[in-house]
Amino acid sequence: MGISVSLLDPADQGAVDEAYRIGAAVEATDLPDQPPYCRRRFEGLIRHPMAGVTTHWSLARLDGVPAGWLRLDLPQLDNTGNAHAELRVHPAYRRRGVGRALAGHGRRLLREAGRKRAAWSAVDALPGGPERDPAGAAFSAALGARPVLTAVRRRLAVDRLDHAGLDALLGTARTVAAGYRTVRWRDATPEEYVADVAHLEGRMMTDIPLGELEWEQERVDAERIRGVDRALDARGARRYHAGAVHEASGRLVAWTMLSFTASSDWQAWQQQTIVDPDHRGHRLGLLTKIENLRYVRAAEPALRAVDTYNAAENSHMIAINEQLGFRPVDGSTEWQATI
Repeated sequence: MGISVSLLDPADQGAVDEAYRIGAAVEATDLPDQPPYCRRRFEGLIRHPMAGVTTHWSLARLDGVPAGWLRLDLPQLDNTGNAHAELRVHPAYRRRGVGRALAGHGRRLLREAGRKRAAWSAVDALPGGPERDPAGAAFSAALGARPVLTAVRRRLAVDRLDHAGLDALLGTARTVAAGYRTVRWRDATPEEYVADVAHLEGRMMTDIPLGELEWEQERVDAERIRGVDRALDARGARRYHAGAVHEASGRLVAWTMLSFTASSDWQAWQQQTIVDPDHRGHRLGLLTKIENLRYVRAAEPALRAVDTYNAAENSHMIAINEQLGFRPVDGSTEWQATI
């Protein structure tokens, strides 16, 4: 029968279940230190794409057996020449042509959509770290992609936090941040901060290191933030936010977020942390991160680990994270190919 690839219909629960089982097997094999693959998040990815993004899912079968899937995210509000891809092949069916069949199918879809470039990430091992399958990098190179950005995943062991050290860091940060007050909220962004969060989110692709990745600044407004909130709610993500408000202007000028999947209580992801350029130098990034970590620990007592990715060249954020106790686990390379 060979390999067949077809678009996945989000209304076909049987196909969604098959794709979920593939993703769960990949996660358990490739990233065994992560919580079990979250079904609600996965189904939310399929049925509730992010605001301003069209998503195509495809399912591959090898001799009739579900063996892999491909997800293509096509931005509609900006980056209309770009796409982001995620390709997964069940560990039992690797090195049998499934990945190449999915990649070829995806290339055809992207050409039909007028996209010029596709980007994706592959996990790498770090010296002295846990083993990671190098096939993702080799496969990416074989497709003609080039490595454009390297990142490192760091983990904070919450049960080994240096509380006295955090107290000292927080005290210093509060002193340097005179004229600012911290605020906290859970899940959807309050109306009073949504415009400022949109402004900060819109700066992410300008302010963070992108290496050689060709990706435009994203157009983010309050409506888009609301759309993101709705998508994350549908996926069951629990989000904890902390921000710093400039008291003289009343504006939220720094913001950070930690998130949990619906099925995990012991592991969280440190997501965005950004400070408006006009308000840097007041340790607002450090201040909001510590405040948010304490907020989360009070609300989620089972929390044991927080993971985060940083571009290898993002020395400022890496320094903050290492002050908090984050330590390297593995790496990730962003690859980009011309369609």
